[in-house]
This record gives sequence, structure tokens and C-alpha cells, in this order.
Amino acid sequence: MRVIAGSAKSMPLKTSPGLETRPTTDRIKETLFNMLQPYLCQSRFLDLFAGSGGIGIEALSRGADFCAFIEKNRKAAAVIGENLAFTRLSDRAALYNRDVFAALSLLEGEEPFDCVFMDPPYGQGLEKQVLEVLKDADYITEDTLIVVEASLETGFDYLKEYGFTVVKEKKYKTNMHIFIKKGMEAAW
Repeated sequence: MRVIAGSAKSMPLKTSPGLETRPTTDRIKETLFNMLQPYLCQSRFLDLFAGSGGIGIEALSRGADFCAFIEKNRKAAAVIGENLAFTRLSDRAALYNRDVFAALSLLEGEEPFDCVFMDPPYGQGLEKQVLEVLKDADYITEDTLIVVEASLETGFDYLKEYGFTVVKEKKYKTNMHIFIKKGMEAAW
């Protein structure tokens, strides 16, 4: 795994050993960031279920001013710290080594995030639970773009009820990215 573009371009990133994290492949990451690029310059980025930190580090490398990483697994969080130090991006990051719901409550009162990325474990309904928290969070505005990486089988039929709109959907062979904004008339 490596950083694809920006200030840390081509730098290799460590990954957590074992099967507890599923790093996003370079090809999918490149496709994702081609779509996210307009949102990154001087942005505040939030990487939930951050794994090895590859997505948030890519955002920082491509121009985000700040990224908050949330990862519960202690070993994976240590890898994020090592990757941030290696890419010299630590000074623009905050790492929360705790449960995503505990960390999200700590973010109340923070400046709004421009982009939120989440890649929760598949098949546990965690994306729905997180979106239920985000719908009322003061750091999520109608301008915030939320991207959920999920299995192709994951349903999002509850989004309207939560006040979210799907603005874009990108399907791959084994998973998909759903781009969501707050409000019923969200424009991409």
C-alpha cells in the first residue's frame, strides 16, 4: 500500500497484520480520490474506522489541512501513528484510539468537517449507527460530504428518514462507495 498522489506521493504505508483491517486497494483509492479532489484543498477530513490510515493520509497528501483518524484497534492505531510520522503529516492530524461512537462524541463543538470517510466492518450495520449519530452532530453541515465504503449488499433505504440524500454511487466488483449529503436537495 502506498500514497498515490500529493506531497507524500509514492511513500509506502504499513498495514496492520492480520485480517482485522481491509486496506482499500490502490486502484479503488485512486478512483475515490479522483472524485474527492474538489473537496480536499484546505479541508477538514474525518477518517472513521481508519485501519492503517491510508485514506486520511491520502487526503492530507492531496491538500487537506487536517484529518482526524478514529480507530479502535490498538495495533492499527499504532500503525496509523507510524504512517503519519513516516509521511511527515503528524502535525496536521489527530488520532483517536477508541470506539468510534466515543470518539464522535468527543468531536462535538469542533469545527465542521468538509469530508467524512467511513469503512466500517461489513455486515454489522455500523454505517447506519454512525449515520444516526452524524445526522445530529454539530460538526456535520449541509456542505459536508460523507462517503461510506460498504459491501454491495448493504442497504441505505433509511437515509431519507435520517435527513440524508445519496448524491453519487460508485460500484466496484466487491464493494461500493456511497456519497451522501445532509438535506433533501443535496447537490454534488
